[in-house]
Amino acid sequence: MKYINVIGAGLAGCEAAYQIAKHKIPVKLYEMKPIKFSPAHSNSNFAEIVCSNSFKSNSLTNACGLLKEELRMLDSLLIKTADKVNVPAGQALAVDRDRFAEEITKQIKENPYIEVINAEIGRDISFDELINHITIIATGPLTSDALSEEIKKLTGGDNLAFYDAAAPILEKDSIDFNIAFLGDRYGKGDSSYINLPMKKEEYEVFYNELINAEVVTLHDFEKREIFEGCMPIEVMAKRGEKTLRFGPLKPVGFTDPRTEKRPYAIVQLRQDNHEGTLYNMVGFQTNLKFGEQKRVFSLIPGLNNAEFVKYGVMHRNTYINSPELLDATYNFKKQNNIYFAGQITGVEGYVESIASGMVAGINAANKLQNKNIIVFPKETVIGALADYISSPKEYFSPMNANFGILPELPEKIKDKQERYEKLAKRALDKIKNEANT
Repeated sequence: MKYINVIGAGLAGCEAAYQIAKHKIPVKLYEMKPIKFSPAHSNSNFAEIVCSNSFKSNSLTNACGLLKEELRMLDSLLIKTADKVNVPAGQALAVDRDRFAEEITKQIKENPYIEVINAEIGRDISFDELINHITIIATGPLTSDALSEEIKKLTGGDNLAFYDAAAPILEKDSIDFNIAFLGDRYGKGDSSYINLPMKKEEYEVFYNELINAEVVTLHDFEKREIFEGCMPIEVMAKRGEKTLRFGPLKPVGFTDPRTEKRPYAIVQLRQDNHEGTLYNMVGFQTNLKFGEQKRVFSLIPGLNNAEFVKYGVMHRNTYINSPELLDATYNFKKQNNIYFAGQITGVEGYVESIASGMVAGINAANKLQNKNIIVFPKETVIGALADYISSPKEYFSPMNANFGILPELPEKIKDKQERYEKLAKRALDKIKNEANT
């Protein structure tokens, strides 16, 4: 009998299993709870939410709000359930996390096409046996050690990260180019970096706010892995006022076009997507709270009105090098009966994980039935996320839903609200076409 394996009953795995079952295809859903729990999980129910209970904004002028609407139009089980068990949160969609997990567990277990198997892959059950069938790996950012080793063998030893130490990413259009300039150190290279020069007094203000800013408290199991892997910029700064000027803010090899002199310090931004609409802050891995990142990093000249599409994070997070390994359907290029879904692919966030599970589930079902695969348009948030994690890039780190990853509109619109409204309309029109085919 033909069936599809799904490994992991988190947000992505449950959405994938549901989408496959809609095709009346048997699903074997493997989940190691309650036999074994990850360091962050404690509840035996599926789709357990361990951090915030918020699924972010419902507004269509917010990229995550638009993504949720796309998923509603495509009959997402998890968004439908989140709507059902919502709690008051203004414009955001927040859920009663216990009711949410209970409802998802009930619907998955009662689905006649889904068989739940409680076992740890790599210990209780052979990974190699599963991947002889169509299989979706949706094991999340805290994939067990045993399965992580199996995935490393599958993808290549260097293609699995065990912590996420990412710098903030911002929209190019929000940078002040009256201050910023393009160029490379000593004039070498192709002038691909955006440079933000700082005067002595500007640096001192930034430095003092940085070393006194509030940080996120890490779990004990995260601390050793992360701090052996890299150093947060705020920790580096506390080693001395001049430390950053000999590190990521080193000004040698640059001339400030405004003064024709070497700046006291310089912050560099590196292109983050192939369209050149997003840039990341070089060397700014950080563990500051998100609000503090916005406040402190906006003190850097040229970033006073910066739009951050992703803040820096430092936490344990297992993810593969998706741009090298996956296509825009989350299909593994080296063995095309395997799909990945969820945060292990480098999508970041609850709703983003659900979206990846939907895409992988739909296409796994289509593959089994010899139907055409579906690549969602890049003009949709679902498609833009899939495109982002599958497009070649030198430096890859997880990404959440944001308007910066969508293709630009044909016309330039300065008003941000109007621009987002038009991007949302274009995306929903595309989704309607997908839903009707």
